[in-house]
Amino acid sequence: MSVKRGGRAVTASYLQAAATSYVERYPCSADKLRRILQRRVAKARMLGAPVMNDVEQAIDAIVAKFVASGVVDDKGFAQTKARALHRRGTSARFTRQRLKLAGIDDDTLERALSGLDEELGSDPAEREWRAAVALARRRRLGPFRTSEQRADHRLRDLAAMARAGFAYDLAKKVIDSEDIA
Repeated sequence: MSVKRGGRAVTASYLQAAATSYVERYPCSADKLRRILQRRVAKARMLGAPVMNDVEQAIDAIVAKFVASGVVDDKGFAQTKARALHRRGTSARFTRQRLKLAGIDDDTLERALSGLDEELGSDPAEREWRAAVALARRRRLGPFRTSEQRADHRLRDLAAMARAGFAYDLAKKVIDSEDIA
């Protein structure tokens, strides 16, 4: 026989502890932290747990406190995430999409991408080329396949590059390259 749990009461101290626990484990943006806390409240309501009256103001206050203390920093998060995605071989289009989903505003996003260009000492086209090569290397596409497999898998490799958000011309240039240093 199963017993349905009522869930834990949502109070300001509960929300503070939940936010602290999440931020200790994962880097996040202010918007992401807000969504995490709202999800906790929704789950508590679904389970029939008591929820404090001014829960939205409490969430806003907690997020503002974390931002003011520097624990949650959208600019730092965006720069770190953009750098990590670039190293994995993510296109600028896909990086932009991932940062938007994380709740990063347009201005912060553009500064993070331009900061990445400054850090790499290159222009956006060069950054995109490096990311495409990194993806091809990681996934063993095009020039990173054995010579026997290249012709048979060319279209599949181009499709993988396209799904990753790279322009056709750039994908073709990477996949058809004979030697990439």
